[in-house]
Amino acid sequence: MKLTKSLEQAICIITLLATQNNQIPVTSTVINHRLNGSPTYIKKLMRKLVVHQLVTSVSGNNGGFTLVNPPNEISILEIIEAVEGQINTYPNSGLIDVVFQDMQVEAHQGDQVLSAVFHQADTLWKEYLAKQTVADLLFQTLGREATPILNWNDLSQPHERLFKKILKSK
Repeated sequence: MKLTKSLEQAICIITLLATQNNQIPVTSTVINHRLNGSPTYIKKLMRKLVVHQLVTSVSGNNGGFTLVNPPNEISILEIIEAVEGQINTYPNSGLIDVVFQDMQVEAHQGDQVLSAVFHQADTLWKEYLAKQTVADLLFQTLGREATPILNWNDLSQPHERLFKKILKSK
């Protein structure tokens, strides 16, 4: 399974929202600006995050997006499944049975063995990703328990300097 650029974009969006005061929604304009992507495509991506109840959409003049749950309750698996769908790395097309049609019993057994191997690998991968949260990523990246809170809507705010100042105070 090859994960797409959409996953990386979704993680960036979730991270923006995780570092924003949850009472102040991040506007779609800011998200589009920061991701430098197609507004139409990002709107579709945001819709997936809303449908999977990772993000909530707030309408109105001061509307935008906020996280439904705190970062420590959002797993990387949830983000992957919202954007990419269920993890299934082996799409069994039945080719083994076709290639080895003259050995049906063995072909069927080989097909089952291979499917089981990938199913187990998927299970292990999902278990690991389910344990990794957005808060864990932020902690590993920033080296601090408390997540810095910024106002991403204030485009004039020098986020880089503010972020460095916050990190120095750890």
